[in-house]
Amino acid sequence: MPRSLASVLIDTYNHERFIEQAIVSVLEQDFPAKEREIIVVDDGSTDRTSEIVKKFEPRVRLLRKENGGQASAFNAGIPECKGEIIAFLDGDDWWAPGKLQAVAETMASDMSIGLIGHGITEVFSDGREHTELLREVPRFRIDSVEGARTFRMRKSFLGTSRMTFRSDVLRRIGSAPEALRIEADEYLFTLAGLYSDVLILRESLTFYRVHESNAFHISDGSALTLRKKQQVLDALAELLKKELAEHRLPSPIARIVVDSIETEANLIRLSIDRGFPWETVGTELRNYRIMHENASLAHWVFKGLTLIPACIMSSRLYYSLRQSLVQNSMYQKAREKWLPFLQPAHVDRYRTMRP
Repeated sequence: MPRSLASVLIDTYNHERFIEQAIVSVLEQDFPAKEREIIVVDDGSTDRTSEIVKKFEPRVRLLRKENGGQASAFNAGIPECKGEIIAFLDGDDWWAPGKLQAVAETMASDMSIGLIGHGITEVFSDGREHTELLREVPRFRIDSVEGARTFRMRKSFLGTSRMTFRSDVLRRIGSAPEALRIEADEYLFTLAGLYSDVLILRESLTFYRVHESNAFHISDGSALTLRKKQQVLDALAELLKKELAEHRLPSPIARIVVDSIETEANLIRLSIDRGFPWETVGTELRNYRIMHENASLAHWVFKGLTLIPACIMSSRLYYSLRQSLVQNSMYQKAREKWLPFLQPAHVDRYRTMRP
């Protein structure tokens, strides 16, 4: 079956250190140039990003706009894409060889698939690489409790640089709310699961760069940055609640989809504010239930013991002390020996060091 014309949409903001590698990783795909277009949306960069992108014209089309965040960049770029499929890439990430061919051929093989994700390799500045691969190749739709649970535990394989949509699915979704300066990808891939089947390939086809300027993967612990993320997560939860209600999705299914977003937002809020003890305990138990549905009795007992300090101190102090403990090497060794940290049963994880 012939492949569809593929559009590659790269969103970027102040990525002068990274954007060239992102573009080259697309240009070097084993994919005919006549079957592919590349559009870069520069979301108001103040560095040399646009200058670097222009070096690749006319193979790459540059769209420049005022800074507005991820949703506004998507809204500017998606209508310009002519392809029957649209593959996304953040300007600070890059693709593995064979990525575009793999997703295009999978889309061409089955018209009911509207969104594809895949495995991911996180790359750190010190050379460490963390790869996550699914043990199965799940196919699901958010139209049942089982489908919603499958989505909730596997949505990390659907972020920006991993997601490829059939363009008619994006047209049905329409514009992303521009309040989502980050997390617009989750808005899109969540709604896509209502309209079509979602398939996640096992292979790691994206390298996700973890650095100090990541908008989503916050490494500096800045309270201001965390607050912005919390506010966007709250907005995302409310927007999805409204959309899911308009689609008449049964409330038990919608609750599963939104629950993890609200819980993450509450965890961030409690870590930077002085929340009440019952808020901390309730949110922690809720998060543990979401993340570890099959936890053993021993793990639940240990979880309860770790929450005893949370009953008598502010949430911010509790999370500060817990972070110090988790980073302690003696504690880590003791946990590995006596009660290893729970790992998702559906994920294979590998850690390597780049040469």
